[in-house]
Amino acid sequence: MNLVDIEYVKKCRFVVASGTFDGYDVPHQPSNISIRSKKLFCFLMVVDEVSLKFIKKNVTVRKDRDERMWVGIWRLIPLKHLPYDEPRRKGKVPKILTHRLFPEAQYSIWIDGKMELIVDPLLILERYLWHDKLTYAIAQHKHHRSIYEEADANKRRKRYAKLLIDLLMNIYYYEGMEPWSLKKNAISDVPEGAIIIREHTALSNLFNCLWFNEVNLFTPRDQLSFGYIVYRLRGLFKFFMFQNCEYNSLFVLHLHTREHSSKVEWIKSLSEFKGNGSSMKESRGGFGLWIPYPKNLDSVILPPVVRTSKAG
Repeated sequence: MNLVDIEYVKKCRFVVASGTFDGYDVPHQPSNISIRSKKLFCFLMVVDEVSLKFIKKNVTVRKDRDERMWVGIWRLIPLKHLPYDEPRRKGKVPKILTHRLFPEAQYSIWIDGKMELIVDPLLILERYLWHDKLTYAIAQHKHHRSIYEEADANKRRKRYAKLLIDLLMNIYYYEGMEPWSLKKNAISDVPEGAIIIREHTALSNLFNCLWFNEVNLFTPRDQLSFGYIVYRLRGLFKFFMFQNCEYNSLFVLHLHTREHSSKVEWIKSLSEFKGNGSSMKESRGGFGLWIPYPKNLDSVILPPVVRTSKAG
């Protein structure tokens, strides 16, 4: 992060954060923002060098006297030397590790780059955190409650390599992660990760770091690992998962400028992925898939998945 940006974010206590990488989105201007929120919140859009060039080409970017870049209400925060080459995995850095990029923030609302915020952020904090004295809120997935259902949908839609998703699910099932059922305390194990509402408490920050570790080690499909971290914390982490229909009342969804793609999606065998000089694997990220799991997973039989939704 540039020094001028580091100094700027030190002043941010309340943050609305978003991000776009590899030129998949342009910033969408929030609406219905109160004068109080405009003074209280920093609206921070994290971008890489590719997206910065794309944004400058397609929308008006203005600079203030300190050479800081703005698109409407959004303050652009360029990042250099990102640790990954896969766009989806890049986006998890500001999304999950918001408290690391903006360490002085007390509250943050993360929204994906394709979303247009249409509700005042103070109302969001009041509704999802302050009203019931909560510290973490996230939307429920529209179609799935079990990570094994979500994994099956990811494979059908070619969101990531089938073999690598299966390997991750085998590890989670071996370690005791059961499919979602009514016996569980959470209403779902699968979130809709396009919005995350947080107070940056010690436990909230710990959860985000543990969640990011899974994304770093395995797959950028972060919905697959959220419920696993909740399971491993054994009820210590309390959060509010709200209905997906409420999610639709907070934002307008825009399409990406182009479809996401990754060469990892096309591997057909683990040997193809792990071979020396393989062009099919990410050059960075997914480190847990390159290291043999210390237990024998050959006997693991994943629970059967019933497709509950045509859209899923």
